[in-house]
Amino acid sequence: MRDYLLTLCVTAAVTYLLTGPVRKFAIATGAMPEIRARDVHREPTPRLGGIAMFFGLCAGLLVAAHLQNLGSVFELSNEPRALLSGAALIWLIGVLDDKFELDALIKLGAQMISAGVMVAQGLTILWLPIPGIGTVALTPGQGTLLTVALVVLTINAVNFVDGLDGLAAGMVCIAAAAFFLYAYRLWYGYTIEAAAPATLFAAILMGMCLGFLPHNMHPARIFMGDSGSMLIGLILAASAISITGQVDPDILRLFEGSTREATHAALPVFIPLLLPLTIIAIPMADLVLAIVRRTWKGQSPFAADRGHLHHRLLEIGHSHSRAVLIMYFWSALIAFGTLAYSVHSTSMWIVLGVVALSAIGLVLLLLPRFRPRAPRWAESVVPPRYRRRKPAPAAEAEPGTEPEADPETASGPAAAGEDERIPVPAGINGATAIGNRARFTDRRKAGTPS
Repeated sequence: MRDYLLTLCVTAAVTYLLTGPVRKFAIATGAMPEIRARDVHREPTPRLGGIAMFFGLCAGLLVAAHLQNLGSVFELSNEPRALLSGAALIWLIGVLDDKFELDALIKLGAQMISAGVMVAQGLTILWLPIPGIGTVALTPGQGTLLTVALVVLTINAVNFVDGLDGLAAGMVCIAAAAFFLYAYRLWYGYTIEAAAPATLFAAILMGMCLGFLPHNMHPARIFMGDSGSMLIGLILAASAISITGQVDPDILRLFEGSTREATHAALPVFIPLLLPLTIIAIPMADLVLAIVRRTWKGQSPFAADRGHLHHRLLEIGHSHSRAVLIMYFWSALIAFGTLAYSVHSTSMWIVLGVVALSAIGLVLLLLPRFRPRAPRWAESVVPPRYRRRKPAPAAEAEPGTEPEADPETASGPAAAGEDERIPVPAGINGATAIGNRARFTDRRKAGTPS
C-alpha cells in the first residue's frame, strides 16, 4: 500500500506543478477558443490541461517501475507499456483537437486506433465470467471488438460529462478510488498478481485527477480539454479491461458448496462486469440521453448542445458548485455502493443505506424547486436566497424615460436581484487569463448604489 500511495503522491505532485506552466503555454499559443453558446463559463479559459496530466502519468509509471514491490508488474506484464502507448496516441490527438478543433470522426478513429494499439500489446479481454455459465473464453476477434467498444464508450462518456469546472476530474477520481479498492482487494486479499496492473492504473489515475483539480475547480483557471478527458477515459477503461479480462475467475476457487453459497461467493468475480459500468453510470447515462436527444431532433450524435445532465441541474436552479457536488454525490453512491455490495453481499444494511442515501440525493436534487421564505425574526441567520425581498423605494420617473421593471416580475438576471454583468473581452491571445481573475468589469459590491 505504501508503494501505491507513493506513486499516487508523485503523480499528483507532478501534475499539480506542471499545470501552471502548461496554462501559460496554452495562453501563449492561443489555445483559448472563443466562448460557445453551450459553454457555461463567461471568460475565455486556456485548455491543454491534459499535457500536465500526461506527464503525471509518465512520472507515476516511472516511479512505480523503480519500486521494489511494483517493479514486478513491469517485468511480468506488458500492460503498463500497452497503456502508455495507447495513452500517448490519444493524448496527441487531444492536444491537436484543443488547438485546431479536429472533426469528430477523426477523434473517433483515433480512439479506435488507440484501443487497437493496446490490444496489439496484450491489454485485451481474454475471457468473461458469466453467471450461470462460468468462464467463457473469447476468440481474438471477439476480444478485440469488445475491448475497442469499451474503450470508445468510456472515453466518450468522460468527454461528454466534461462540461463544468472540476466535474470530469472529480467524477473520474471517485471512480478510480472505488476501482482501486476493489482491485487492491483482489491483489492483496486473494494474492492475485494479475490484478496488480489494474491497481497501479487506478492509483495513477487518482493522482492525475487530484493534482489537476486545484487548478480546475470553479472558477477554473485551466480546462483539461479533450487531451485530458480522453486520456483519463482511456486509463479508466484500461483498468476495467485489465481486471475483467486478464484475471481468471477460476483461480479464486469460489465455486464450492451449495448453489446459494457459490452464488454469493462468486460476486467478487461477477462484479468486474458491473463495476466499470457503475463507476461511469452517470457519464454513460448522459451519453445515451445525448445520442437519443440529438438523433430524435435529426442532428448528428456528435453535435454539441446544452442538454447534458449538468446543464439541466443549472436550469433547475442549482449553482455551479452545487451542481458539481450533486454529480459527485451520485457517482460516489453508485460506485461505492456497488463496491460495498461486492464485499458483503448478504448484508441488508448496505441495500437500506443505498436506498436512504438515494432518497437524500433526490431531495437535494429538487431543492431549488422548493424555496421557502424564512420568517422575519430568522432572516439574519439564513442565506440571502431564503430572505424576503424588501420593496425598493418608489422614485419619480423623469419625463421621457421608461419606468424600471419590477425585479419580482422581470425576467433574466434582474429577476434574481442580480446586477447585469458584462464579461471581460479577451485581449491578445486571451491575455485576460493572466494574473488576477477579474471576471467582470463591474466590481461593485452587492447592495451598493449605482
